[in-house]
Amino acid sequence: MGHAKSRREEQGRLKKNTSERTERAALYGLLTALAMVLGFVESLIPIPFPVPGIRLGLANLVTVAGLYLVGIRGTAAVTVLRIVLTGLSFGNPYSMAYGLSGSLLSLLVMGAAKKRQWFSPVGISILGGIAHNVGQVSFAAFIVRTAGVFYYLPALLAAGCAAGAVIGVVGGILAERLSQFLKIQN
Repeated sequence: MGHAKSRREEQGRLKKNTSERTERAALYGLLTALAMVLGFVESLIPIPFPVPGIRLGLANLVTVAGLYLVGIRGTAAVTVLRIVLTGLSFGNPYSMAYGLSGSLLSLLVMGAAKKRQWFSPVGISILGGIAHNVGQVSFAAFIVRTAGVFYYLPALLAAGCAAGAVIGVVGGILAERLSQFLKIQN
């Protein structure tokens, strides 16, 4: 009798684990798709700045929200998947490398700041915008073998702070609302 009960309990745990993994995979897929769509929409918006590389960073809405919804590991998985899929669909290996160089440094900085509870989502997003630009400009300097590209860094940092603040406000609201929805569903 005890053996049958433990078998049923084990089957119940397996079903629950399978269900949780399925829900998590669906959530990661949804976040990845949303980030890709936002990135595509952003590519359609002309930004008339004389400095190359300035952008809104709409896909980072998913990154900021993801940090609060699925943690750093889940957000890293979504970010890498988004960059690779977007690079394969619309870019090339260099666009993937540039995207990864900025995004991975940004994730590292944002994850550390969130873990230590130093900043609100706005501050974390601003730090992410700064780190992203530093990562991409550093990678560009390495590729072209000149420090001349750092000439663009002050303008990129200012734009990264401004965009990071907006993305942080919206991403924080998004994370709060989605976390309430996900709690209801779980």
